[in-house]
Amino acid sequence: MVIRENYLKKIRPFYNQDLIKVITGIRRCGKSVILRQIISEIIESGVKDENIIYVNFELSDYFDIKGAKELDKYIKKRIINNKKYYLFFDEIQYVNEWEKVINSYKAKYEDKISIFITGSNSDLLSGELATLLSGRYVSFKLKPFSFKEVCEFKNYELDKYKLEEQFNDYVKWGGMPQRFNLNNEDEIITYLLDVYDSIVVKDIINRFNITDLELFNRIAEYIVTTPSQTFSADSLAKYFETTDGRGVGKTTLYNYLEYMCKAHLINKVDRYDVRGKRILNGKYKYYLTDLGLGQILSLSKREQMGAYLENIVYNELVYRGYDVKVGYFDNREIDFIALKNGKKEYYQVCYYLTDDSVIKREFGAFDNISDNYPKYVISMDKFDMSQNGIIHINIIDWLLKDEDK
Repeated sequence: MVIRENYLKKIRPFYNQDLIKVITGIRRCGKSVILRQIISEIIESGVKDENIIYVNFELSDYFDIKGAKELDKYIKKRIINNKKYYLFFDEIQYVNEWEKVINSYKAKYEDKISIFITGSNSDLLSGELATLLSGRYVSFKLKPFSFKEVCEFKNYELDKYKLEEQFNDYVKWGGMPQRFNLNNEDEIITYLLDVYDSIVVKDIINRFNITDLELFNRIAEYIVTTPSQTFSADSLAKYFETTDGRGVGKTTLYNYLEYMCKAHLINKVDRYDVRGKRILNGKYKYYLTDLGLGQILSLSKREQMGAYLENIVYNELVYRGYDVKVGYFDNREIDFIALKNGKKEYYQVCYYLTDDSVIKREFGAFDNISDNYPKYVISMDKFDMSQNGIIHINIIDWLLKDEDK
């Protein structure tokens, strides 16, 4: 088991705080596992098993808990002494009006209770819910394995010259933790299809009462098989009208894209005008939370390695705690502007720096940016091509390096 320290170190300071700990993330990304890791740490601190209540609402043992009354009744049976209790509710979105129970127990027990909840839909943190919880929560967004976590799980030697095959496997099939226990590609495809179908059906179609399933599936397939692309409602509407001969309303397109984001299938990234220091509305980039979920729908399509690497760099930056934007400066796009703790970094990503024109394009993206913040070009090239103060780094080296170096 991989101890997901990157997340635990952020959650750990709140174990005993009077705040609800909310952990969200795409299905099967490891939310249940990290809850068990938190429970292990709490037990190691001296808390007894009887003061820990864990409920996973996806398990048949708890199918009878459908609403607030049943949940309240179950918890009351488990509270048998006056010591502090730690409550863990996994995939709590299955319980109607669960937030009423959470608020009630916080008011009743105050500092005698610590609550952790997980869910696969970002509606857990919607404006309405934030009001219901009165701001008394902290949130953490979990992702599938980073490449460094994959190497730890598989016990790979951390050497870029020996990891290219494993990295290509990660690019192709993504980082969903359970898939690394499977034996071959047929099993991986079956597993990822099941995950994808669960997300689409349970977290999107059922959740948002979508009736035009054919249209939604066509839009979803197009988005997940073309990662790292800039889209607008106008461009998407024209694409579907041209290819399918079918008009699609902008509102419908925006809604479907928003539903996919809420289910953590994709991530919308703003475009930022570096010179004007403002967000550019109307066009956005979308990145897959896990590339494997795009691969299963792209088996007959050509590889898009540049786009895949860009997607991986985006996910890694978010994993490392950066606020990420797509940069725009003097009609040039900068792949990423990453902000963290008042500091800024710029990134360009490509497959290989194959010739002078590619080198000029990637390094030249920073030509008119005169500040002294770090600027990086990331590629598969193994030899250092840094120039003019711009740092070039091999993508495997970058993924494996310590975050504070």
